[in-house]
Amino acid sequence: MAVYDVIILGLGAMGSAAAHHLARRGLRVLGLEQFTPAHDRGASHGRSRIIREAYFEDPAYVPLIQRAYALWGDLQAQTGTPLLVTTGGLMIGPRKGALVSGALTSAARHGLVYELLGPDDLRHRYPLFRPPEDAVAVWEPRAGILFPEACVRAHLGAAARHGADLHFEERVGRWDTFGRGVTIRTNRGRYEAPRLVVTAGPWAGQILADLGLPLEVERNVMYWFHPLRNADAFGPERFPVYILEYTPGAFVYGFPALGDEGIKIAHHHSGERCTPASIRREVSAEEIARMRGLLSRYLPDGDGVLRQAVTCMYTNTPDGHFIIGRHPKLPAVTLACGFSGHGFKFAPVVGEILADLATEGGTRHNIDLFRLGRFE
Repeated sequence: MAVYDVIILGLGAMGSAAAHHLARRGLRVLGLEQFTPAHDRGASHGRSRIIREAYFEDPAYVPLIQRAYALWGDLQAQTGTPLLVTTGGLMIGPRKGALVSGALTSAARHGLVYELLGPDDLRHRYPLFRPPEDAVAVWEPRAGILFPEACVRAHLGAAARHGADLHFEERVGRWDTFGRGVTIRTNRGRYEAPRLVVTAGPWAGQILADLGLPLEVERNVMYWFHPLRNADAFGPERFPVYILEYTPGAFVYGFPALGDEGIKIAHHHSGERCTPASIRREVSAEEIARMRGLLSRYLPDGDGVLRQAVTCMYTNTPDGHFIIGRHPKLPAVTLACGFSGHGFKFAPVVGEILADLATEGGTRHNIDLFRLGRFE
């Protein structure tokens, strides 16, 4: 049996990054993934993800996203693979709404570069949008697009080059502790290591059942439409990524047209609960009609032919913040889960944090917001 220093369960966004950071520190890493590399069955796919700095969810995220920007840049340079494109970003909504007010709070606290656009400025500068009459927008120049499948593959490739042993299409049956380490049993074999990192996405609740984590899995749909008019105006050099708070607490987010795939748009939280086994993969006509209704109202030139609609899963916590830390009873186990639909952009810094926790028991990064104990 091969000897490992650490085993990682799940090689999506966070697991692939953790494998990279642990392996580059010289640890003997085994990564286990039940699907193929950069698969589309969980939460780390969709061809594009937003990265943004004026983080409306909480100012505590800003130093982490700034570190993530640096690490994505390093990974892009190391691999020679395009991972990130800067388009700028618009956070559109009521001045006192959660999106705009939160983005302004983060920008002010951390001295970020931004511009607040009033209703007339927004319509003049970005005439494709038809925002609500009272809408303003926070423009941030560093926002842009990550390519998730390429990002996961880049982390996996970097981990492998540093010696990580990565197993795909291998399903974990159970894990147990022995002394100061863990034993993993899969459909292919048995493995032991003194450390375990759990980055299992929507499967985290099952794998960490002993903790009774307050996680809910939510089905969400991503849509790609060919623009109805002005297709050239939707290119990434002219049209930014955006989030729109169209009614209080209800958000859609979108991307410019990349190649010939059209523009992408999705709800941020759909509300339909599921499990990884029960998720409804088909997209109904009613769902498509609902999204067309939003497009016709707020981005009418985008309401053209539907190219594709695919599902993904959010794993939500009660407060919408991540869970990152060590198992409260098993110090050999480190976990990261509950990314609540906004975690992908943080993958490289989460990988760095997990490597810190697994090897040193602590991290220089401030992760107080993500303490598991907050739910007690």
